[in-house]
This record gives sequence, structure tokens and C-alpha cells, in this order.
Amino acid sequence: MTLTRRTLLLSASSAALLPRIAHAAYAPEPEGWRTFTLTTCVELPRSGKPAQAWVPVPSFESDDWQRLGDTTFTADGAEAELVQDDAQGIAYVHAVWEAGDAPAVLEVTSRVSIQSRKADLSATGATLSDEARAHNTAATDLIPTTGIVHDTAEEIVAGADTDLDKARAVYDWVVESSERNPETRGCGLGDVATMLQSGDLSGKCADLNALFVGLARAADLPARDLYGLRVAPSDFGYKSLGAGSTNVTGAQHCRADVFIEGAGWVPADPADVRKVILQEPPETLTLADDKVIDAREGLFGAAEGNWICYNTAHDVDLPGASFGTLPFLMYPQAEIDGVEQDSLSADSFVYTITAEEVPA
Repeated sequence: MTLTRRTLLLSASSAALLPRIAHAAYAPEPEGWRTFTLTTCVELPRSGKPAQAWVPVPSFESDDWQRLGDTTFTADGAEAELVQDDAQGIAYVHAVWEAGDAPAVLEVTSRVSIQSRKADLSATGATLSDEARAHNTAATDLIPTTGIVHDTAEEIVAGADTDLDKARAVYDWVVESSERNPETRGCGLGDVATMLQSGDLSGKCADLNALFVGLARAADLPARDLYGLRVAPSDFGYKSLGAGSTNVTGAQHCRADVFIEGAGWVPADPADVRKVILQEPPETLTLADDKVIDAREGLFGAAEGNWICYNTAHDVDLPGASFGTLPFLMYPQAEIDGVEQDSLSADSFVYTITAEEVPA
């Protein structure tokens, strides 16, 4: 393990914060790789008490849109290690500090290369193993595939002739039936059964895209949530679909994929359609506006390469943690003297995340 320390840069030149190319419509294409360094710095206000922290790092790889580089870290005074948990499909740095007066500081840096994706929906070669299919159609703690989830999925896909038709029907239903709730903390929880039982289909990305994943799985379509972080502006002029600066502490975003036999993994992000409606200037958009129509069409089958994926894991258990199972691992986690810290409150936790593009 190589140990390094980097100085966090919380600002960037104005040129680095602008989209590289302006496009009239939202239509991502794989047009070349971009490399980023992602740095998470944790400083726990522990007042001499023992503490520990878990910082997620990218562990997901895909030949066509995400390649992993090295992860390094420093954790003065701590026992720390980079953990690659293949059984859960996650990676993280775990640091443990004994009681003491020295600051509990952990800095983790990962290098990742990404590019945009666009699925060929007419392709015929992609298949999924029985093991992978079972994994990606299984229920999770918050995403059951029976009861109201199954019944709703059956209604949505009734009359659909192909898996692609079913997937598009689920996507359209979530886009049209849900709403983004700006009051939801973080990215939400993704409690799909409760959403359907209550009739409240509002929330943020981890709610709305989990709804898509759960309904797809209940319709026997392999699907997955992808938990990650926006790291750059959108190249298509959508302020709501990109990071506005190198400080990406609050830029977490969950995307989704559905597997279509022949075409392979197909991006689908109904949550971002609802985000465009709520947040895109002039903030009075509806499903009938051209900007929303373009995003809705582009966000099924394509995904912009301004986002890094950590993992696709549900029901995550972290060793040594007292707070039990997490629905997903997308935010840093910590305890001070056995007390869980609020991962959604970076200012009191304390942590910052920065993303800097490496010049080509």
C-alpha cells in the first residue's frame, strides 16, 4: 500500500467548471475517456474519544464506461486498511483510532477513468449467467419483489411483448407517477414497498430509482442500483445533471440499470427526469417541455460520463460498526465512542469530497 497525502483543492478555474461541449438535446455517446482523482477527507471531532470511520471507494468496473486506478490513503495515528469485500461487492477504507488527543483525520484518494454510455438496443449478443440473473432479480431488505411490488409490476407490464418493452413501461410509469421531494434527506432510502403501500411515490434518486429496480425485478427483469457521485458538469447544458464545482461533498447520486437479453445492461434514470422537472431553470418545467422530453428520452439507454460509480450493493454490513445494516454504501460512515455520526451532515461529521479532472 502506497501512502500519500494530497492538499484538498476546493476551487477550480472557471474553464474547468464549464461543460466541454454544448448540445441542443440530451444524448450521451461514448466519446472518450476522462480521468478523475476523487479525494475524501474525514476529520472527526472526537475530543479524545476512540473513533472509527469507513470511507467508500469505487470498486465497480465496466470495460466500456468505468476503469479503476489506484486508491491510496493516510490516517495518522490510526490502524487503517483498504478493504475489498467481494462478497458484498464493495470497497472502503476502514480506520480505527484509539482514545487520544490527536485529531482523527483520514484522507482517501482514488483515481477513476469514466466515459459516457449508450446501449445498442438492437444488439443480440449479450447474455447474463444464471448466478448473475438470480442476484439481480433477488429481493433486498427494502426492495421486496412480492406482494404490492409484484402486483404493481404485473399491471405495468401487462401487454408488453418483449423485455425491452417491459423495461420501458416500468421506466415510463416511474417517470409519470413519481415526484422528486426536495425535503428528502440525502438521496433517500429506497423503501419501495412502503412507497407503494402509502401511495407516496416521492423522494430522491435512491427512492425513485430503487422503485424502478424493484418493479423491474418483480417483472423478472434483472436490474440494479448503482451508487455513486457526480464529478463534473453536464455537457448538455443541464445544471441539475452535473456537479457545479470540484467540491462534490453533496453530489451523491444513484443511477439504475436494467438487463435486456441481447442488448446487455441498459441505463435507466427516471429519478433524474424528475430532478430536471423540479430543478432545471426556470424551475417551472413539466413533462411536456422540450428540455424534459429530451432528458427523458436520453436517460433511458444512455448515461453521461460525468459520474463515478462506487458499487451496486444493497444491505451492507460494515465490520466493527454498531449501527447495523445499511441500505447502501454511498456516504462516509463513522462512530465516535460507539455513537453513530450523521453521514448526511457533512459539516458536523466532518468530511469533504473533491473531484479533480486529470488533464489528458
